[in-house]
Amino acid sequence: MPVDYYESLGVSRNVDAAALKKAYRKLAMKYHPDRNDSPEAEVKFKEISEAYEVLSDSEKRQIYDRFGHDGLKGQMGGGGGFNPEDIFSQIFGGGFESIFGGGGRRNRRPRGSDYQIEESITLVSCLQEQDREILVPYEKECGNCDGSGAAPGTSPVRCATCHGQGQVAIDHGIIRMAQTCPTCRGQGTMIKKPCKKCKGDGKVPDERKVKIHIPAGVDNGMRLRVKGKGEAAPPGGDPGDLYVVLRIEDHPTLQREGESLITDLPIDMITACLGGKLTVDGLEGEVEVNIDAGTQPDEVIKIKGEGMPGLKSTRRGDLYLRVMVDIPKKLSKAQKQHLEAFRDAK
Repeated sequence: MPVDYYESLGVSRNVDAAALKKAYRKLAMKYHPDRNDSPEAEVKFKEISEAYEVLSDSEKRQIYDRFGHDGLKGQMGGGGGFNPEDIFSQIFGGGFESIFGGGGRRNRRPRGSDYQIEESITLVSCLQEQDREILVPYEKECGNCDGSGAAPGTSPVRCATCHGQGQVAIDHGIIRMAQTCPTCRGQGTMIKKPCKKCKGDGKVPDERKVKIHIPAGVDNGMRLRVKGKGEAAPPGGDPGDLYVVLRIEDHPTLQREGESLITDLPIDMITACLGGKLTVDGLEGEVEVNIDAGTQPDEVIKIKGEGMPGLKSTRRGDLYLRVMVDIPKKLSKAQKQHLEAFRDAK
């Protein structure tokens, strides 16, 4: 399941804007990739940045509070994703280096945004690890302008505001900080005559095949990270990552709870009284079930090893059968006589 945005930032659901910003600043300083090199920190930094982007926007926050993550589909992730560095820069007014005076990696390469898409798989397919190819929408370099964004025969010109640096210096008392140039938005250049095909973006929509590896035992909402398969890199930079959110399709008869599977087992009252053997549809075919004499309605029968595998284990969970005793509403004359004789028998 997606992580709750309030839990990500460690705040209550009635948090005000000031406290929300304070919580994000504290966590961003802890998990920013320039200060923390662990892969887990990079994921956490993206998570808290996404949470802050939603909760700091009154409209998105209202949608999230009412409908959760599903209400934000189409506004988050999607084709272009978002860049957590943009959120960081908005709060701190510049890059990591401007805050720590060069304590981070000063020559950190620019990075493309991450993509997030959903992929549906069947419950049966979760039993075995698998490789599959998926189609991923992305933006490729415009062939009409060779990615420059400028109309053929023209070129971008240097930004007059930042003089091609992409940042401008801002004085806050004794502290001097850098922030993204508002004129060129950090590009360092301006386009006087945009390319007609890409409208000056330098990129056009396309799709490509990406191979992903799905481990056995995955559950609904789990995310797979494919490094370097996100948005194309800015000049001299690194591409973003692709995050694939798995959606497990509902099974017609089986309900999943972790590594366990649950289903109903209808039996007639005679079998419930006398016992016997039946078959039930499991995930991989029919499974034989022994019914003990005197089995009661709502009793649960466990079939070991017919559930789901764990992510880090080859051992499978169990299949649980909820007994549903079928009591007939209409009986033949002979059936009534047999039941009456049974009732009267001592």
